[in-house]
Amino acid sequence: MIDLNALVQKFRTLYGTEPRLFRAPGRVNLIGEHTDYNDGFVLPMAINHGTVVAAAKRADRRVRVRSLNYNESAEFDLDRPGARKRGVWLDYVEGVAQALLGRGLKLAGADLALTSDIPIGGGLSSSAALEMSVGTALTGISGEEIDRITLALAGQEAEHNYVGMKCGIMDQFIASLGKAGHALLIDCRKLEGTLVPLGVQDMTVVVCDSRVKHALASSEYNARRAECEQGVAMLREVLPEIRALRDVRLSVFERFQERLPEVVRRRCRHVVSENERTLSAVRALQAGDVEEFGRLMAASHQSLRDDYEVSCKELDILVESAQSVPGVAGARMTGGGFGGCTVNLVRKDSLERFRETVTREYLGKTGQEPLVLPVESSDCAAEILGRKLHE
Repeated sequence: MIDLNALVQKFRTLYGTEPRLFRAPGRVNLIGEHTDYNDGFVLPMAINHGTVVAAAKRADRRVRVRSLNYNESAEFDLDRPGARKRGVWLDYVEGVAQALLGRGLKLAGADLALTSDIPIGGGLSSSAALEMSVGTALTGISGEEIDRITLALAGQEAEHNYVGMKCGIMDQFIASLGKAGHALLIDCRKLEGTLVPLGVQDMTVVVCDSRVKHALASSEYNARRAECEQGVAMLREVLPEIRALRDVRLSVFERFQERLPEVVRRRCRHVVSENERTLSAVRALQAGDVEEFGRLMAASHQSLRDDYEVSCKELDILVESAQSVPGVAGARMTGGGFGGCTVNLVRKDSLERFRETVTREYLGKTGQEPLVLPVESSDCAAEILGRKLHE
């Protein structure tokens, strides 16, 4: 839980002025993994852990930033873009500012202080929460109106150009358009979101953070994307109308999959089947069919493990131990993979047993204790209004 009073007091100490507060949530993806950059479908949920930015307008063009999590300060000039891909947290902040300026928004200089309660590197999209909170803050204090999709695209552009991660749109989209009590079905080609009520009142979404992040995550992410693009190019020889794997139904893919090299075939099979699983999961959620939703989660993890090969020993241990607990409807890895988190659908009356079992088995097999984090759905990026501060 973020202490808003402490954030405001720190801001006053740093800058001597009174801030406004802006928040954006992290997210957990319920199903639909590695489909977003293939123009496909994803089903994330904004969560009640996020990033809060305290912000005040400046008279000049400087942006001064203090990260409370890293205990570091930095600054840049809006009119003189700095170097890109420096590998530091400032890349996200300056990247969003430059993407907004490139879209014609008139930003003022700013003093910023930011803090987050999202586990960094845990697959809950701390980066998109940072981008969307900063983007909301910079436009808010500048008096600029921005639509939610433009804000999300600015965050994605920051990732591509300043950070060097060719991510899809899911993380920024859910942080910008999520709603409490709902998941969001995102059509990543049309940039359309459909709110899906979370009609599973006796269930809790639980995130388990493996506390590991393997170094090959970024390079392998870009490799998977290239393999999918290779598959599309080869399938287009017999399916000239397709633009992305999202255009290929599983039944059609099975007819032509032998045309693809074995590794590319498995990568494409995951994406094509995952798109169908995601749409089926929405129907299951709408019908309140928890058992079917859980079955689809299990199938998703198996596909990510075997066909897309982005799971790892630690994630597999977490999923297997979760599946052994009565009252667990479903479990799967979530996020980019190679470490990070799993997402689990757990009956509320089984939560403590789940926590004890997963913690014991993971600790016994890895020597590390996982973070077991029940999460709730949350609203999207917005200014925090009417806060109660203890002076």
